[in-house]
Amino acid sequence: MSPFLSTAQCCIAIFVGLLFTRFWLVSVLYAVWWTLDWETPSRGGRKIHWIRNGVVWRYMKDYFPITTQTPNSGESLKKITLCDKRRTCLVKTAELDPAKNYIFGFHPHGVLVAGAFLNFCTEATGFSALFPGLTPYLMMLTLWFRVPFFRDYLLSGGLVTSEKESASYILRKPGGGNVLTIVVGGAQEALDARPGAFKLLLANRKGFVRLAIEHGAPLVPVFSFGENELFDQVENPKGSWLRWTQERLQRIMKISLPLFHARGIFQYSFGLLPYRRPIYTVVGKPIEVEKKFHPSEDEVDSLHKKYMEELCALFEAHKLKYNVPADTHLSFI
Repeated sequence: MSPFLSTAQCCIAIFVGLLFTRFWLVSVLYAVWWTLDWETPSRGGRKIHWIRNGVVWRYMKDYFPITTQTPNSGESLKKITLCDKRRTCLVKTAELDPAKNYIFGFHPHGVLVAGAFLNFCTEATGFSALFPGLTPYLMMLTLWFRVPFFRDYLLSGGLVTSEKESASYILRKPGGGNVLTIVVGGAQEALDARPGAFKLLLANRKGFVRLAIEHGAPLVPVFSFGENELFDQVENPKGSWLRWTQERLQRIMKISLPLFHARGIFQYSFGLLPYRRPIYTVVGKPIEVEKKFHPSEDEVDSLHKKYMEELCALFEAHKLKYNVPADTHLSFI
């Protein structure tokens, strides 16, 4: 969260600062463009492929490091060991039909959502090669798209606003081939992101399920092993003054402010850089969904239950490969 805050603040400072220099026209012209382009974040965004393929993302990938693993010729997707345990991977466990639109439910949020960003907003891990014919989008709080200059950076990677209208725009696209990734736990889940944590904010999160039914979009559970291992966080148990303050600020600002720390640039004991630990993002098999414009609560609850079961099955099937103890299980709140 800190990099987003600092980058957004710098963009605001540049926009305002230019107004008081001889380059004031830059901010004025941008403001005109901004007004004309206001709806783009909720209309599928504006990808810029050379930015998605930028070398900076490969450096970011190598920091963790991150690689993509695919099955060798003739090997089963279900049987292959897809990742070297020393590296980070985007893992494909099932074929996805490019003629359909999909909803990826991404878990957990972590502090920075690093796995979701690198895998679905850049080509650092080769998403397009692993899932040919599919175009990924990642939903993000609308607040960030109200920051000048910064919004264009977000749009270039395929980020879109987290409004229902924005999601529907993508899922209604004819011809299929679109993947809408939703970080289901949202910013609130970041407050529980710390090494060894497998608690997901999912028990009462059903909006994405209803969205899937309304558009007939298959649901695909995605679990990112290692996402919570990148940062330590100051203890903030429920009922503490710190947690109360964080939750109150989250309700007001719509973003969470976890007090995290990890390593520095030249030392490893303290700093705001993430630990160099691998992230294994495992894409599960799709759950087929029957389209219905006005699903009942029972229908939503039934699909939601099935989704949680599939997510648990995905976690249990892969946890031992990625250094999660056998007696560790997901819990939902």
